[in-house]
Amino acid sequence: MTNDNDINKRPIIEKAIVSAKMTEVEIFQNKTLRPIIKMKHELLLAYFLHFLSLQKIDFQSFSDIKKVEFIELAFSKDSQLRNEIKGMIIGHFTLDEFAIYKNFIKESNKRILTMIKERILNTLIK
Repeated sequence: MTNDNDINKRPIIEKAIVSAKMTEVEIFQNKTLRPIIKMKHELLLAYFLHFLSLQKIDFQSFSDIKKVEFIELAFSKDSQLRNEIKGMIIGHFTLDEFAIYKNFIKESNKRILTMIKERILNTLIK
């Protein structure tokens, strides 16, 4: 279970603005999801690279376009990859955050996967 000390370790994201005009799920994304994903970036990247090695993918030999296509396909088709990545993020929720997440599971999961996919794309494709 994540406690308040774990929350204090989360990075502050200046661009993750919260305003009264935002929906509850947007606020959840900016206050909870983005900081957790940023905090766990290195682990998420290492997990994805491990996923590539298990698949015996010579990712470095791909063109940038092929890399993008592969990452997009992996995130859209591989349910084990998606589920394990979501679990890595959900495991850092507090009970209060999990209560909010339960109200927006489908949308939150989509946001989690989209943000992580974008971080991986931005990191691996230069």
